[in-house]
Amino acid sequence: MEYAMKNILLVGVGGQGIILASEVLSEVALESGYDVRKSEVHGMAQRGGSVSSHVRFGKEVKSPLIEKGQADIMLAFEMVEGLRSVDLLRDGATIIMNQTEIIPPTVSLGMGTYPEGIEEAIIKLGFDLQLIKARELADQAGTFKAANVVLLAALASCLDIERPLWEEVVKRRVPKKFIDVNMEAFKLGYEAS
Repeated sequence: MEYAMKNILLVGVGGQGIILASEVLSEVALESGYDVRKSEVHGMAQRGGSVSSHVRFGKEVKSPLIEKGQADIMLAFEMVEGLRSVDLLRDGATIIMNQTEIIPPTVSLGMGTYPEGIEEAIIKLGFDLQLIKARELADQAGTFKAANVVLLAALASCLDIERPLWEEVVKRRVPKKFIDVNMEAFKLGYEAS
C-alpha cells in the first residue's frame, strides 16, 4: 500500500450532505490502513451557509487542516463555493464539481449577483475540472438527496481504494431504507467520472 499524503477538501452549502460524505471518506481511508484526520466548518449551515470539511490521510497525519495551496482534490457540491475555495488547492489539483447553482439569499434579495463563467475561471487557473451533474444522476437513482453519494463515487473513482470498500461503508452510513437508492447513485457517480 502506498501511503502518500492525500489532502481532500469538500465544500458546499448546508443541507447538501457534505458531512456524511466526509465521514464516509474518512472511514474508507481508515479501513484502508491510513492515518486519518478530519475537520469541519459548519458556518451557518442550517441557513444554506458555507460548509467545508478537510480530510487528510496518509502514513502519519499531524493536523486535520489543509494549508493554503496544499489540497490535492476538491469535491465541490456547489459551484460558487468551489470557486471561493480554490486558494486551498495545489497547482494542477483536481476539482470534482457538481453542476449545481444554489442561489444565496443575498442574490435572491437583489443585493448581489451570482457569478458567471465559473467553469472557465477555474480552468484558466490551471485546475483539472471534472463537472458532474450530480443532481440529475441522483434523480435518476431515485432521489435528488443522493447527490452527495454521486459526488462521493466520482471521488472514489479517482482514489486508489477498492470500490467494494466504498460501497460497504456507504451501506453502513445511510439509513437502511435508502440503501438501494444510494447504491444506484454510487454506481452512476462512479461511472460518470
